[in-house]
Order: sequence, then structure tokens, then C-alpha cells
Amino acid sequence: MIFTFKILPMSTFPAGTQPVERRSDDTWCRSRLAAFFFTMMVFSMPVVSFAEPFDFTEWDSLLKRYVKPHVIDNIRLNAVDYGRLKTDPGFSRLIGGLEKFAPSGLKSHEEKMAFWINVYNIFAVKKVVDHHPLESIRDVGNFFKPVWKRLAGIVGGREYTLHEIEHEILRKMREPRIHVAIVCASVSCPDLLKEVFRAETLDVQLDAQMKMFLENPGKGMRVDAGRKRVHLSPIFDWFEEDFEPRGGVLQFLQHYVSSGVRKLLKSPAVRVSYLEYNWRVNALPP
Repeated sequence: MIFTFKILPMSTFPAGTQPVERRSDDTWCRSRLAAFFFTMMVFSMPVVSFAEPFDFTEWDSLLKRYVKPHVIDNIRLNAVDYGRLKTDPGFSRLIGGLEKFAPSGLKSHEEKMAFWINVYNIFAVKKVVDHHPLESIRDVGNFFKPVWKRLAGIVGGREYTLHEIEHEILRKMREPRIHVAIVCASVSCPDLLKEVFRAETLDVQLDAQMKMFLENPGKGMRVDAGRKRVHLSPIFDWFEEDFEPRGGVLQFLQHYVSSGVRKLLKSPAVRVSYLEYNWRVNALPP
């Protein structure tokens, strides 16, 4: 069947109308193909993330509400009211928020470090809350699978252990002061700070934590100047290699002590021993 078309002059069309130009099949295909490739190009472009840092306001409020000065076995510490914290819906909201947060959106070194220090402390507290009451956080695990290598919590849909956060994330940031910031829910651990760690104040907070820990003779540092002996927390023995890039433990600690103790730490005659580590849970009495 053969169709013929007659092109009418413009005057043939009613007023207010225009003739419709019929595109050929080739033109139509080319336009559709161009649209297809443009769409593919747009969707293959890298996505720029404008994610905000995690909001730890809830955690800050919980710390101020449930962490109090206390003494356990003659050791001063900031203890936690795990019993009341367990029933606070704010703690559940905090855990739920972390489950949905993608840490890949964190930008600066300080943002990442502050975030993971807070997360470690939250998950250590969660371990005790989930098994409260208990004598020691180590009671949650056993010889074959210690508590540090058991699931601690979820961040951004991914499961993490305390061991992974400490050794695979935080220690790889090459900052030895993390060891006085992360708290394993035990009496001889550094004190749990009663505020969240923040990127913009992280350096000041870490310095303050180190100074406060060393000023606690029950678990940080005890000095016997007469015998030229310094008793340190075992933490400085366990993680000695992390301080080596900063001149070693004794040289590093000189920045955080009095002039008299600094002189002793510089002395070649100084002897170092380590305090006994108290693994009792850092809990307020019911």
C-alpha cells in the first residue's frame, strides 16, 4: 500500500495552528539513544556526600546523668549507674541511631577519631548494660572467645567488636593518647569522661585525660621519688609500641607531669614497675 502526502501551504491551516513536522524514524532513534547515554552518564557520576557528623547529644546527656565520682577498692574513678542507664530510653535511641549512621561520611582525622572513641565507650557500656549485673566485663566472654572479640554493636548496618574498634581502627590512627580515652568498663581503666569527645576539642580533651589519669595514684601513676621508682598503669606496658614513635613511654609522659616528676622520668636511674590492674566493673552501687 502506498501513501502519498501533500504539503499544504501555510495559509491552508486554520488560524492559531502550526503544521506538525513529522520526524523520520532515524531522527527519533538518534534522539532516544542520546537521551539514554545522557542518563547513563549522569548516574555513573560520583556521588558527593554531604553527611553530617553523628549527633552524640544523647550520649552527652546520659554521661552527665549517670556517671558519678566514686571509690572502689580504694581507687578513685568515675563510676556508672548501669542499673538506671539500662532503663533509660535515651540509651536505646542512641544505639538505634548508630545502627543507621554511615561512618564513611566522616571527613577529617579528628572527626573519625572522636567518633570511634565515643563508639568504643558506648559499646563497652552496652556490654555491661546487656549483662547487668556482673562483676567484670570479662565475665561476658571466655578463654576461647573473650568479650573483646564478641559482637559489641552495629554502626551503619555493620557489626563491630571492641577489639576491631580499638586495634583495627583507633590504633591505626597513630595517636597513643587514645589509650586514656577509651574505657573498658573496669575500675583500673581511665575514667569515663563526663562529656562526648568532639573533633574541634579533641586535642585538648586527650591532653586533659592523660593528665588526669597520671594524677590518679590508684591506677594511673604512683611515684616513689626516694627510691627513684615509678609505678605505671599496665596500659603503658601493653601498648608500649604505640608510644615509641613519640620517644617512648617515659619521654611521652614528661609532657603531662610536674617538674619534679619530669626530672625523675628523665633520670637514667629511674626504675619502672606496673600497678595491679583491677578488672571489677566500674559500677555505682545499686
